[in-house]
Amino acid sequence: MSHREASQHADRIHTAIRAGEAVNSALVASWQRSAGLHQLDPTERRAPQRLEGPALSAAREQLQPLIRASQASLDRLFLAVGGMGCCVLIADRNGIPIERRGAAGDDALFEGWGLWPGSVWSEEREGTNGIGTCLVEQRAVTIHRDQHFFTRNTLLSCTTAPIHDHEGNVAAALDVSSCRHDLTEDLVNVIALAVADAARRIEAETFRMAYPSARIVVAATADGAPHALLAVDKDDVVVGATRAARQAYRASGGIIGKPVSMADGTDQALVGFEEELRQAERAILERALIRTGGNITAAARQLGLSRATLHRKLGKLGLDRPH
Repeated sequence: MSHREASQHADRIHTAIRAGEAVNSALVASWQRSAGLHQLDPTERRAPQRLEGPALSAAREQLQPLIRASQASLDRLFLAVGGMGCCVLIADRNGIPIERRGAAGDDALFEGWGLWPGSVWSEEREGTNGIGTCLVEQRAVTIHRDQHFFTRNTLLSCTTAPIHDHEGNVAAALDVSSCRHDLTEDLVNVIALAVADAARRIEAETFRMAYPSARIVVAATADGAPHALLAVDKDDVVVGATRAARQAYRASGGIIGKPVSMADGTDQALVGFEEELRQAERAILERALIRTGGNITAAARQLGLSRATLHRKLGKLGLDRPH
């Protein structure tokens, strides 16, 4: 970008901020944070800050479970977008990429742009950009070319989605970036769909790994979200829920610590899910009682339950309890 073009880009940003457009524009609000809160200059030409060695290793170590859970999804996403001249990054909560997929022939180009493990892409450091702005706003964003704050980043197109941990908190950001000049809006929209899908897959796998001993079930929600997952212990108590599941049951006081079976009818989606579970559970208990000739102690042992828990389940399901 020429000096004149850089100056025009900076003028456009400052004009939008002075006009108060941040009230109605999330993009201008990010520009305002970049210029006002972080005291950045759009025309600044410094290279991105880069962590290396022990500092980068420490950042990776903190996200090891998520990195392990992400491998298949990263490979699948890169297979979908790599042919369009894109690289794939996972950045931690500080905006530091710690895992990457890219074509070997493009590595030198992307490393020069700072789209590389260890580069710091926080909004505080790099102004408005896909990774940093996604983490600040905790939502999926696309920052396309001259929407970036720094003029040196205006050849980039970055589409980023947050990745939530097993407790529903933002843990990382999944980014697809390209510096192709012919990347059309239609292609950007396709990339956004692929990024969102991959982020949800990573969340689901991370969730399953966080609760290795629990039963993982898909919660019934109004929108049928397949990533609304619950982790249920042996007593049918919910011990974990993905962000989508937590949001679905927020109106009814949350879901963690509650039994899967809720008979109060306050949440029709959960009641529908409960009925399916009740029928499956009834069949399991009936088979166990038949195999043990009605001996509750033996049936409880076979099912890995305490005698008291089995008694409670039998009463809940309305089954006759043999003596």
